[in-house]
Amino acid sequence: MKFLSTAIIAISFSAIAADDSITYEPKDGPGKGKHIVLIAGDEEYRSEEALPMLGKILSQRHGFKCTVLFSVDADGTINPNNGASLSNSAALDSADAIVTSLRFRKWADADAKHFADAIARGVPVVGLRTSTHAFQFPGTSAFKELNSFGKKALGEQWVSHWGRHKAEAARGVIEAAAKGEAILRGVSDVFGTSDVYEAYPPADAKILMRGVVLKGMMPTDEPADYKKKRSTDKMEQGVNDPAMPVAWTRIHKNEAGKENKIVCTTMGAASDFPSEGLRRFVVNGVYWGLGMEVPEKANVEFVDPFNPTMYGFGSFRKGLKASDHALGKELPAGAAQEKK
Repeated sequence: MKFLSTAIIAISFSAIAADDSITYEPKDGPGKGKHIVLIAGDEEYRSEEALPMLGKILSQRHGFKCTVLFSVDADGTINPNNGASLSNSAALDSADAIVTSLRFRKWADADAKHFADAIARGVPVVGLRTSTHAFQFPGTSAFKELNSFGKKALGEQWVSHWGRHKAEAARGVIEAAAKGEAILRGVSDVFGTSDVYEAYPPADAKILMRGVVLKGMMPTDEPADYKKKRSTDKMEQGVNDPAMPVAWTRIHKNEAGKENKIVCTTMGAASDFPSEGLRRFVVNGVYWGLGMEVPEKANVEFVDPFNPTMYGFGSFRKGLKASDHALGKELPAGAAQEKK
């Protein structure tokens, strides 16, 4: 009986440990043999909904093995507010590319090391939305240098909301000088309910899209036409004159002497991803980062129904585990979406 009880406990623990991340085994496709690790970890923009959706598309439509990591509580329940948590961080050791949607994370050193090691070996990164301010390690952490990951690697940090938060949506417009870039193949009609961030990518970045601030929250709304002071020099400009960059690429030479191919977009709330153009841009970004031929028009059709929660603090669906994002599942409509 004692042996049986011990075995049951071990099995139960294994089941809990296995339910704090999810791996989507790939169908046949050009991504065969490549492992993409997607890291969800922000309190506001529902990355815990968006990244499993992207993982399903990348695995089932394009043949990449995809593992999605979450912020979780001790029992494996997804909790975006647990900024110290990163589930199954060892998956990063075999990552060929990383997609991040992080905000002010402060992981344990053991977890942070897996991420830092992946960056050091030159893994390409697609950084979404708040990944410009992904980390907030305390000064005592051995990985406090990651606090500047947004500025140093992605090319920008947190500056400000340039459009009015929750009142002015964004229309992604391809930069004239970037037309013809492979990463933009099939990308059009980009729209996001998240507002435009103020952003000034470095001179070595190639701006791909600018975000036109709209007068409202609908894709048919007209561009906003008021003036606003920049955070950098306090000079006033029209809010769309010029429009702020919302997507760019660059090459980051890391401290280990390797290069990371970087794709960054300040769009990327879960509620932005009904936009087919934005989904295609992220998928194209994975291909570009890996040095693969970007499809002429990548298939970004949803694998399972996707009904994202509107962004907001405390608005995440409560009580979910990684297994709730399994293939063939739709997030339960009755999941709590309480706001604090």
